[in-house]
Amino acid sequence: MTPNGKLRLGVNIDHVATLRNARGTVWPDPLRAALLAEAAGADGITAHLREDRRHIRDADIEALMAGIRVPLNFECAATAEMQAIILRHRPHAVCLVPEKREERTTEGGLDVAGDDNRLADYVAPLREAGCRVSMFISHDPRQIEASARIGAAVVELHTGLYSELHAEGRSDAAEAELASLRKGAAFAHALGLEVHAGHGLTYDNVAPGAAIPQVMELNIGHFLIGESVFRGLGDAIEEMRRLMDEARG
Repeated sequence: MTPNGKLRLGVNIDHVATLRNARGTVWPDPLRAALLAEAAGADGITAHLREDRRHIRDADIEALMAGIRVPLNFECAATAEMQAIILRHRPHAVCLVPEKREERTTEGGLDVAGDDNRLADYVAPLREAGCRVSMFISHDPRQIEASARIGAAVVELHTGLYSELHAEGRSDAAEAELASLRKGAAFAHALGLEVHAGHGLTYDNVAPGAAIPQVMELNIGHFLIGESVFRGLGDAIEEMRRLMDEARG
């Protein structure tokens, strides 16, 4: 897809599983959430299978692969265990992320430049299996260039700092971070990478990122699952879709 085309929305359903696991029951079902998201206009479903299985579990990946019609974006750390799971399921897309047991959520981007030889070897069999491999990185040109060099098809730019600065009302700093994201997106596109973005995006801050012409997909989860408590998941997604389309138009 060329820049300025329809912006895709990937809905991350991890925190439906977080809520389920809090009581140790089978409810709420992440697959049901994924199907509702699909019906509400999501272009893809994102699920992060963590080493500690704190939210999404292996059985959820099995159910999502069998049950959804839109593409699955499988997020994971670049470990041997996860590579074996990917090669067994062969999801449409794989997004490699940094992961620490003690973190509440993914902190910062993957250091591709500092681990390029290992990651190149890691990515190769995933590409051969037909997966579109993405690197979840900062807008640092070194990380973008390294992602292209190791054979990734996509980079997902981490919007967490921008989102935090926006929420804190630090408008000048947020605008500076947004300018860096714009430059990063343009650079990645020039290298032939497809550009995605995500982390911390809400109704209040999504428009500027959605308006970046090189960004082809936004992945949003925690806010939408939280907002669904008040307005229902379908309505929450439809409103995000509307805001994205308005910003893009």
